[in-house]
This record gives sequence, C-alpha cells and structure tokens, in this order.
Amino acid sequence: MAEYKEIHGTKIRNYTTNPDNPLTGEVWYNETDKVLKFQYPNVTTAGSWRTANSLGTARSYASGAGIYTAGIVFGGNLPPAGGNTETFNGTNWTEVNDLTTARYYGAGAGTSTAAIMIGGTPSAKDNTELWNGTNWTEVNNLNQGRQGNAAAGQGTTTASLTMGGEAPGNTANTESWNGTNWTEVNNLNTARRTLGGAGDQPAALAFGGLNGGNKDVTELWNGTNWTEVNDLNTARETITGSGSQPAALAFGGYTSTAVGNTELWNGTNWVEQNDLNTARYGAAGFGTTSNTVGAGGTPPVTAAAEEWTGAGAAVGAWATGGDMNTAKKQSAGAGSQTGGMSFGGENSSSANLANTELYNGTNWTEVNDLNTARYLLGGAGAENTSAIAVGGEIDPGGNQSLTELWNGSNWTEVNNMNTARRQVSVNAANSSNALAFGGGAPSYTAATESFNGTNWTEVNDLNDARSDMARAGTYNAGLAIGGDTPGNSANVESWNGTNWTEVNNLNTARAYLAASSTSQTAAVAFGGNPSVANTEDWNGVSWAEVADLNTGRESLSGAGTSAAALAFGGNTPAPASVVTEEWTGASSIVKTVGTD
Repeated sequence: MAEYKEIHGTKIRNYTTNPDNPLTGEVWYNETDKVLKFQYPNVTTAGSWRTANSLGTARSYASGAGIYTAGIVFGGNLPPAGGNTETFNGTNWTEVNDLTTARYYGAGAGTSTAAIMIGGTPSAKDNTELWNGTNWTEVNNLNQGRQGNAAAGQGTTTASLTMGGEAPGNTANTESWNGTNWTEVNNLNTARRTLGGAGDQPAALAFGGLNGGNKDVTELWNGTNWTEVNDLNTARETITGSGSQPAALAFGGYTSTAVGNTELWNGTNWVEQNDLNTARYGAAGFGTTSNTVGAGGTPPVTAAAEEWTGAGAAVGAWATGGDMNTAKKQSAGAGSQTGGMSFGGENSSSANLANTELYNGTNWTEVNDLNTARYLLGGAGAENTSAIAVGGEIDPGGNQSLTELWNGSNWTEVNNMNTARRQVSVNAANSSNALAFGGGAPSYTAATESFNGTNWTEVNDLNDARSDMARAGTYNAGLAIGGDTPGNSANVESWNGTNWTEVNNLNTARAYLAASSTSQTAAVAFGGNPSVANTEDWNGVSWAEVADLNTGRESLSGAGTSAAALAFGGNTPAPASVVTEEWTGASSIVKTVGTD
C-alpha cells in the first residue's frame, strides 16, 4: 500500500481535530490539541514463527549456516548419522552434495556458498570440512575432537570460532580458525556441551548447554576472553542459536522435555518472545533476529521448518460489529465485510433455519429465506447480491444435495450436486461458478464437484477426505483448510482448477473453523473446535498466528478478504451466537509527534 508521502508529498496540513481517514505516514497539525500527529501502523512487540517448507530429509542435530534467503543445512541424525546437505532460497530446499564424513552434533558457520562444518559425532570427531558452493572438502582438524559444540554462526571459512562440547567429557575449550589451521584460545568460563552460539570470530555469544543439569549461562567473547553476562530466562540444552553478538536469537531446546521457548538477546538481556509452533530440540538454525529459519529437530525426528519474523511486523485486530438478529451456528456465509450474508444453520434449540440476513458494515437485516431450511451447509459468494448455498442436513431427512442461488432478493433452487452431503465446503466468486469439496456423505469424503451455473460435474478428489473445513479463494484457485478427518486436522490443500496439492499446514489443527479470502495467496482462518479464538494469516506459502478473535467459538461463518473479514455466529460455547466481529488487517494508530 502506498504511503501518504508517495501520494501527497510531505506538506503538513492543518485540521480542527484529525483527518477522517488518515493514511499511513500522514502528518498533520491538530489545531484543537495544538500538536503534530501522524498515522503509524500497529506493530508487534515480539516476533513470531510461521511454517516454512520442510526439509527434503528429516533429521535432528544438524548444523546450519547462512541467511534466510540463502541458507544451508548439513549433517544430522536421520538416523543414522548422515552427510545430507540442503540449501534454502527463502522458499524451497534443494539437495546438494553430501559432507565427506557423515555426522551429527557438530557446529556450522558461514554462508550458503562458503560454509564450515566443525566436529560432531559419532566418536567426538575433530574433522573440519569447507563448502565451496558445490562440494565439501576436508581440511586441517581441530586440536580437540568434540561433539555437541557450538560455533559463532556468522563466522566464515577463513575466520571462525568453535567452543565447548563433549570431548568426551564436558569441555570449555575454544578454538579459532584462520582459514588453514585451528588455534586454541582462552576457554569458556563454564565447560558444557550441547550449547548454542551466535556471532563471529571476534565477537561471539555462547548460551545454554548441559553440565550436571541444564544451563542458563551466557558468555560473551570479545576476541580474546569470555565474560559471563546475563543468563537465559529458561535453562536448557540442545538449544539453537542465530544472529550476532549484539542481536542474537535462542530457540527450542530440552529441559525435561522439548520446548519451543524463544529468547531475543538485545546486547544486555534476553527477552522472551513467542514460542516455536512446534517444540523441538536439536534443530539446525541460520539467519538474523529479523529472519531466522529453524529446521529439523526431535522428537520425533522431523523435516519440519519454521521461519522467524522479527519484532515490528504489522498486526491486525478484531473489533465488535453489529449482532445478527437470529442466533445461529453451523450456518453458511458469503460476501464482504460491508456486504456480508448469513444463511441457514441451527438455532439454540437445534431447529433447522432457512433464515437469511444481510450485513451492511453496521447492521444485519433479515431478508427472504432459503427455500429449504438446513444446517451444516456450504456457501460462498463475493458480495451479498450473488451467492450459492449447497448441501447440508435436514432433521429429519438427512444429507442434502440441494443447490440454491441468491440473486440479491430471492433464493432459487437449481440442479442438485451429484453427492448428497453435509459439512461441505464451497469456493465461489459468484453463483455462476463454484467448487464444492469434502464433507460427510455420511462418512468423510474427498469428493469434489464443479458447478458451471447450471450443472455439477465430478472432478478430482481432495487428497485427504474430511469434513468441516474452512474454504478460501475461488472455484479455480482455492484452499481447503483444516477440518475433521476424524479428529482435528491442520492439513491445507490448494486447488489449481484441476488437482488438489498439499501445502503448508495450519499451526493449530482444528475443525468447524471459518476463513475469509477471495484469493488463493492471501487468507485469514479463525475459530474452530474446541471453541478457540486462534486466528492465522496465509501469505501464499505459510501460516502465521495473528491476533485472536475476541470471542472463541466453533461452527462459525466467515466472509470478506484477508484484510477485511467478518466472523459471525457459532458456538461460544453457548448453544448459538449472534456475535459479529470485524477483522482489519494491518491496522494503524494515531501518534503525537510532540507537545511543544
């Protein structure tokens, strides 16, 4: 989105109070308050993790190097010990040539085209290997073989530092690499293994580890000596680090169990941040405090990867909207935030509803009902002037194949689906083209059908049969999100007009959720079983947790886009709800420049 200065320049205007709809970056003079004010985007105070594409090979205790858009992971316990090497381009992993010596529990530093692998196991190795962007080459060994050591991860193939480890007992030994040989330098103050490291040869950080129990010890290297500084908030071993000496990230590890704890070093103290989505230890890591990748780890041994987006990311928020006239759950929704629709569902007495309501951005208005009252139906449509209602269940009467079209005033019955089903999901931009998928028929189904405005045609099935999914996008480019398999699912699939492809999962598995989107590459998913408030944002590649609903609920409906959504109805966990909430994507606030 363009900022104010790009549109209007830098001229400061006078207002009696504030402008009605200030743009991000706009500055003005408030004549009533006699102050300068400006529009500023709301930002997070703590960073967060979001799902990234998985490694090609699951592994634990691997090593990593590089930055977010150009990283490398090597070695690891697959099991057994492996030499597998993969590079990362910010989106995908590519398998490249293996280490000369298979191993894990070593340390890594450098870049994706010039990395160094130091030590490892089995048998406390002294091996050192250099990566030139194509191949690994063995070079001169460490003076002290070791495993569970750390490295200053921003080191290079000509200037690196490794510290601590097991050799076979816990060691404080530190060695410096000059591109040809290792030289022993001053030791850590606290001997330990499976510690984390960050920084480079002249300015490094060592933290956590194990020696007679989990350690919270942090030490700072000034090029000559180690000095103890402020401890981690959570003592742990098998911890992963990234970043520099003045700005490091520590994440994951083991206490008496795997943890997702993430802490940010600000040069003086460790500050707790949002946890990894999946607790793990022995992950590989690379990057900075703005963007880090954590990949692999255990338990169990995994290929899963997560991306850290540092503090300062724009955040959205849910605000209370106008209540519906009829409390309902298991209804369908369509339209936009300022032109939404709710139709069908059940009331608090579990009676089938034909009720239809339209939202104008402020209030709901009851309009003409569906021809057939039903619940657990699917629905979609970009505006409240054109929508489709599909399937559902009638008590008594069972699963339905019914299809009705809304023309802005009335519902009209048209040709039925081929497969009667409840808990079906529908993607559609209008009533002329739609895609219906999944549901209970009565067992879980993967069946997918395409609607051309007149007839339904069976097309390729979902990969994962399920019901109670959220939907996003349109009939030829959409998403199937979460659902019941049985049991809550985090599975997400993408439709390209012909086939379904599995993509990155939700961070929180759930069924009976809702989503809002008109695009395959931008969506917001919210609520779900058991009456959760979780909201996640999809950027076309991965999901990130964002601000929760104000009222946790399941069996709710959604409408709108990823930037301007509606959430309405559902179980709260009261039987049925009239509650409506409005989502605003990257919200802004007014700040005062000064009072003089």
